[in-house]
Formats: sequence, C-alpha cells, structure tokens
Amino acid sequence: MASEDSEQRHPKTAWAPGTPEVLTEDQAERMLAHMNEVIRAGDEMRKLRTEMVKALAALGWTQDRIAQLTEMTQPAVSKQVAKYKKGDSPPPVELSLDQHDGPWLEGRLWGLAEEIAETLSGAARCAPYLAAVARGKKRFTPQNVDELRRLVEDDLRTHQAQLPGGCRDAYDTISRGLDLPAKATPRTADAAVGSASARRALACRLQRVHLR
Repeated sequence: MASEDSEQRHPKTAWAPGTPEVLTEDQAERMLAHMNEVIRAGDEMRKLRTEMVKALAALGWTQDRIAQLTEMTQPAVSKQVAKYKKGDSPPPVELSLDQHDGPWLEGRLWGLAEEIAETLSGAARCAPYLAAVARGKKRFTPQNVDELRRLVEDDLRTHQAQLPGGCRDAYDTISRGLDLPAKATPRTADAAVGSASARRALACRLQRVHLR
C-alpha cells in the first residue's frame, strides 16, 4: 500500500518519444555520439602530440624548444623523452612525406583535400566529405578513399587556376601510391610504430605544412 501511495505521489516518467521531461533513446544516442567524437578527437591529438615530441627529440631538438612549440611543460616533455630513450615506448614516427603505406597516403590525401577546401572557401566538392570526416560520419574505408580521390581530382580540374601548383603534384604522387599494392615502410612493419589513425592524422598535418 505504501508503495502504491509513493508511486501516486511520484509517478515514473515514461520513456517514450515526445515526452518533454526526458530524452528519448535516439536523442541520448545522438548527444553521446557527439561527445564521443570530441573525446576521441582529443585522445587522438594527445597521442599525435606525443608522437611529435618523440620524433623531434630523435631529430635533436632541445626539450625547451619542444615544450614551447607543443605548449607542454618541460618536465612533461622530459618524461616523454626519457620513456623513449629507455625503450619503454615505440620508436618515433618518421617525419617524411615519402612513405608508402596505406594510412600515410590516405592522410596525405586528407591534408590535400583540407588545403583545397580552405583555399576555395568551402566551394570545393570535397568540402562536404571533410565535414563528414570531422563528425565521424565517414571512415577511411577503401570505398570512401576512392570517393575522396574523385572529389579532389574534380576540384583540381575545375579550380586549377585558384590552387597552388603543389596541389596537383601532391595529388599525382599520392594517387600513384594508392594505386600500387598496399605495402609497409620498413618502420611501419613494426605495429608498435603507431596506429593507422595516428599515422593518417600525422601525414595529414605534414602534408598541409609542406603545401604551405
């Protein structure tokens, strides 16, 4: 009886579409999906920054300079470098565009597409694809990579006069690499050198730097 009285005073909220007091399952899923995208992006950027710290340290950059560029504290940089030198972490990713594994080439294509979209102020055909990548709606499957290649090639053909010459040269090199059978660079043969997503993201940033 007491339980019935309690339920009358505090009725349970129905979990049903259109109920204003609560989220529907679909609404909750959309909200959490967006949050997860932001969290994943943050995690990936932190991992990418760690790769950059290791790579720059291996090239002989001072810890103070690395700390300034990465906006990290010097002790945090020192900790990352110490782990690398002790062999507690994978070797750094090579900071060279001339690498031929699939994720690296896909990352270069991604960076090229971003540069084209930014140069054309959103008028590029590849711009909606990039927006879908940013929202996590597109993944780098072989089919999606082929789609992005077609869009980039169309933008290069249509807007060639507005784009730097380096864009066409970069696309030709990337496209030739993607048409070859997938292969690993000597260092990427070791799975510890970095995940596909980290290599893709690093190649994207590196391609944009080289284009500029």
